[in-house]
Amino acid sequence: MDLKAFAVDLHIHSCLSPCGDLDMTPNNIVNMSLLKGLDAIAVADHNSGRNLPAVAKVARKSGLTLVPGIEVNTKEEIHALAYFNRVEDAMELGEHLYKKLPDIKNDEKLFGQQLELNEFDEESGKVDKLLINAVDITINRLDELVKGLGGIIVPAHIDRRSFSIVSNLGFIPDELDIKTVELSSMYKKGQNPLIDMIAAKYRILRSSDAHYLHQILEREFFMHLDENTPEAIIGKLKEGKQKAEDL
Repeated sequence: MDLKAFAVDLHIHSCLSPCGDLDMTPNNIVNMSLLKGLDAIAVADHNSGRNLPAVAKVARKSGLTLVPGIEVNTKEEIHALAYFNRVEDAMELGEHLYKKLPDIKNDEKLFGQQLELNEFDEESGKVDKLLINAVDITINRLDELVKGLGGIIVPAHIDRRSFSIVSNLGFIPDELDIKTVELSSMYKKGQNPLIDMIAAKYRILRSSDAHYLHQILEREFFMHLDENTPEAIIGKLKEGKQKAEDL
């Protein structure tokens, strides 16, 4: 089967994340991604998927592929990307996560707004609880929940000194059956021997973790797929490492 190279950025935040810029609206994210030549993106806000329906509508009209995602902050303070084939599955996880968040109200002056938008970039609501807190769900339980919804988890930015599975646990548990890990887009091999040793066992995903429009990747990271769909992208992330190259 002939595979084609598709440019992707699978870690982008919208203005639903309190740390996301207010310009990170569904239309701005999609249009900037198109301007930068991307074929597929994932919007993965902190502990919530409430802007995914709007992004999905905009992306569908433009021809850009959207992989529905959520960046979960687990009980261990580990950031893990949860990816799904369908927006509905991501939303189901998001509602479960919201119930497991501490009952701490967001302070907009301190953390920023948490805006829900429609497909016209109009405000449709605000999220009350602070989304960047850790949910009362372990990384193992998260893995079970996501797999039960047909998705996959990818440990986020494992090279970082905080909020990563390596910085907080020191290793990746075998029982999670992780196939792919994310490295920050700026990480260079040789910077950290431990990270290099761990990453060598997995497929590598490179993402922007964009909180501002200019941070969205250009045509820098490619996935080789038979078709540009969420199913094909997630299928690739579920595969074990096959070759020396990233994906």
